[in-house]
This record gives sequence, structure tokens and C-alpha cells, in this order.
Amino acid sequence: MGTQNDFTIIGIDGGGSKTRGIISKNGETLATATAGTTRVGTVGFTESAERLLNVIKDLLRTAEIESKEIDAVVVGLAGIWLPDEQQRAVSLLKMLARSEGITLNDLIVISDAAIALEGAFAGDNGIVLIVGTGTIGIAKVEDGRYERCGGWGIELDDKGSGAWIGREGLTGIVRGIDGRGKPTSLTEKLVSLIPAISLEKPRTIVSAYIEGAFEYAALTPHVMECAANGDTVCMDIIERAVDHLVETPNALAKHFPSNVPIKLALMGGIMENDTLLRKLFLEKISHDTRYQIVQPTLTALDGAVNLGVNLLENLDA
Repeated sequence: MGTQNDFTIIGIDGGGSKTRGIISKNGETLATATAGTTRVGTVGFTESAERLLNVIKDLLRTAEIESKEIDAVVVGLAGIWLPDEQQRAVSLLKMLARSEGITLNDLIVISDAAIALEGAFAGDNGIVLIVGTGTIGIAKVEDGRYERCGGWGIELDDKGSGAWIGREGLTGIVRGIDGRGKPTSLTEKLVSLIPAISLEKPRTIVSAYIEGAFEYAALTPHVMECAANGDTVCMDIIERAVDHLVETPNALAKHFPSNVPIKLALMGGIMENDTLLRKLFLEKISHDTRYQIVQPTLTALDGAVNLGVNLLENLDA
């Protein structure tokens, strides 16, 4: 184990679309790695653990260091919130690592939202709204407690997320084809993107989706593009997405004192880029004086590393 000033930490941000990893020593980045999703709800516990281990091996190989030199591994994993889920992920990852002769000292697995919040406010209090493939809000309040809202997954909710927007776009397409709704320019966009789809045989949309030719979230940029170009069906989807997203910080605001502005940081691919959804969200939320919109201080990976440092310092205390 290193001293307080000599920690080598692996931080991993396992999101719904991709996974990013870093090895950090005293604030210096020794290696980075990326991989596909490790979301348990998408790939299952075993596949998630295997992919996480591959990221760890890539980091070790790039940094040219042994696993025993790593003081802590902190994994923020999408879809993991309950303690028993986190412990199951830890146990499985450790078991797979041992089978390959890899030592994982002080391994913890928490929600990816928790490391995002830790990075956004560098440990201070506030609310983070994360909008990517999925959506979740997480707050850190006065006593250091975490409160969450959303993050149920597209199967149950995730309204306003990339997956939800894409699915609503697909619904708009098929309703237009049937004549139950207005036609949308998104239809032609989908056909141009997916060769397996033919409007002469509209049921090919179903078979193309089932066969994995596209995912809901892949349609999201095109829904926003069509909305920006005046498509009323797509604009309605984006406006409804904004309404749903505003509900999340509003639900979390009750955990904060009413006389102090609440820091609100926006994270995730859709909110971190200059998208139509971000623009309309900011326009709407700006009318609510409870919130102070701030730029995230650090990244989710930085949050994971900081949590690792805190863990090791507490062990040394």
C-alpha cells in the first residue's frame, strides 16, 4: 500500500454506451482505455465483469505496471445502485481477476452517477442531471447523503433520455406510416441509415430492430436534426423530453434548504454537447431561481479517482 502522497488508482466509468478507464498516480494520468458498455442491465453481470477486467488489463498493459502496484480500483457502473448488486459485481470481478493472476486491492463498485456527482462538484453538494442513453439525477446533500431520481432504464421509464427520444422517434415513424399520426421526415432519414429497411415493406423496421441493425439511442441525433429543421413530430418529442428532464431536479430539490441556490450540473453526452435538447432545457430551467447552473468541476473519471484517494486516506487514518 502506498503512502498518502503516493497512490496509484484505477478509475472506471462504466456507462450505458461506453466504458472509460484511467490509471492515475498522484494526479498524473499513466494510461487510459475505452470499451463498449458494461451496463449490467444490457449485458448481464458476467459479461459486465469480463469487460471491466479487459479494461483493467488494457490499462495495466499500457502503463506497463503490475496489478499489485494498484492501490485501489473504483468502478462506477451504470444500472448498479443497491448494495447487494454492487457486492455481486465486486465478487464476480475479483473472482475473474484471480483466475488470471490479477490482484485487485480495495475494489469498490458504485453507481456511475455517484462518481459523476463526485467529479462535478469535487465533493461538494449539489444535483447532477446525467442525460445520455439513459437518464438519472443524483444529489449530494448536507449530511453527505446521496439521493437519486430516475435511472430506472428504458424498460420502465428513462423519459427524456437518448433511448427514450429514439424510441419516441420510431413510434412517430410507424404512426405516420399507418396514418394514425402526422408524417415525419425522420422516416426517410431512417431508411437512408438502415439499408435493410424498405418503405414498400414497412415491417422491415421491426425485423431490422430485432436483428440489431440499430438501437433507439442511435436515432436521437436525427430526431433533433429533424426537429431543428421544422419537423413538428420530432419537435414535439424534444419538447416532451425537456418537460420530463425538468421533473428530475425538481424532485431532488426538496432535499435542499429553500433559501440557498442549488448547484445543478449537466452531464452525459446529450447535455455536454451543443444539442437542441440542452438549449431548450436551459431555456426552461433558467426561469427557476432555485438553481445555479454550473459547469462540472471534474469528470466522472476524476470523481472515481478522488473516491479512491478518500478510501485510502481513511484506511491510513
